[in-house]
Amino acid sequence: MTERGQHMLKRTVHRNLQLFAESIAKDLQTSCGLQISTTTVHRELHGMGFHGQAAASKP
Repeated sequence: MTERGQHMLKRTVHRNLQLFAESIAKDLQTSCGLQISTTTVHRELHGMGFHGQAAASKP
Protein backbone atom coordinates (compact mmCIF):
# COMPACT_ATOMS: atom_id res chain seq x y z
CA MET A 1 0.00 0.00 0.00
CA THR A 2 1.31 3.43 -0.88
CA GLU A 3 1.85 6.24 1.57
CA ARG A 4 -1.04 8.16 0.03
CA GLY A 5 -3.32 5.16 0.46
CA GLN A 6 -2.33 4.86 4.09
CA HIS A 7 -3.10 8.54 4.62
CA MET A 8 -6.57 8.12 3.05
CA LEU A 9 -7.20 5.05 5.19
CA LYS A 10 -6.22 6.87 8.37
CA ARG A 11 -8.40 9.85 7.48
CA THR A 12 -11.37 7.57 6.76
CA VAL A 13 -11.01 5.79 10.09
CA HIS A 14 -10.69 9.04 12.06
CA ARG A 15 -13.96 10.25 10.54
CA ASN A 16 -15.84 7.27 11.97
CA LEU A 17 -14.15 4.90 14.41
CA GLN A 18 -17.05 2.42 14.35
CA LEU A 19 -16.63 1.26 10.75
CA PHE A 20 -15.78 -2.33 9.86
CA ALA A 21 -12.93 -3.25 7.52
CA GLU A 22 -15.43 -4.25 4.79
CA SER A 23 -17.15 -0.88 4.80
CA ILE A 24 -13.82 0.97 4.90
CA ALA A 25 -12.62 -0.98 1.85
CA LYS A 26 -15.84 -0.18 -0.04
CA ASP A 27 -15.60 3.49 0.93
CA LEU A 28 -12.01 3.74 -0.34
CA GLN A 29 -12.97 1.98 -3.58
CA THR A 30 -15.88 4.31 -4.31
CA SER A 31 -14.43 7.63 -3.17
CA CYS A 32 -10.79 7.26 -4.18
CA GLY A 33 -10.80 4.51 -6.79
CA LEU A 34 -8.31 2.59 -4.65
CA GLN A 35 -8.56 -1.18 -5.15
CA ILE A 36 -7.98 -2.68 -1.72
CA SER A 37 -9.10 -5.88 -0.03
CA THR A 38 -10.58 -6.13 3.46
CA THR A 39 -7.57 -8.20 4.57
CA THR A 40 -5.22 -5.41 3.53
CA VAL A 41 -7.36 -2.84 5.35
CA HIS A 42 -7.32 -4.97 8.48
CA ARG A 43 -3.55 -5.48 8.32
CA GLU A 44 -2.83 -1.79 7.71
CA LEU A 45 -5.11 -0.70 10.57
CA HIS A 46 -3.30 -3.03 12.96
CA GLY A 47 0.00 -1.63 11.74
CA MET A 48 -1.24 1.90 12.47
CA GLY A 49 -2.23 0.93 15.99
CA PHE A 50 -5.99 0.62 15.54
CA HIS A 51 -7.44 -2.47 17.21
CA GLY A 52 -11.07 -3.50 17.61
CA GLN A 53 -12.46 -3.44 21.11
CA ALA A 54 -15.79 -4.47 22.55
CA ALA A 55 -17.28 -2.59 25.44
CA ALA A 56 -17.17 -4.40 28.76
CA SER A 57 -20.53 -5.49 30.09
CA LYS A 58 -21.44 -3.63 33.23
CA PRO A 59 -24.02 -4.53 35.84
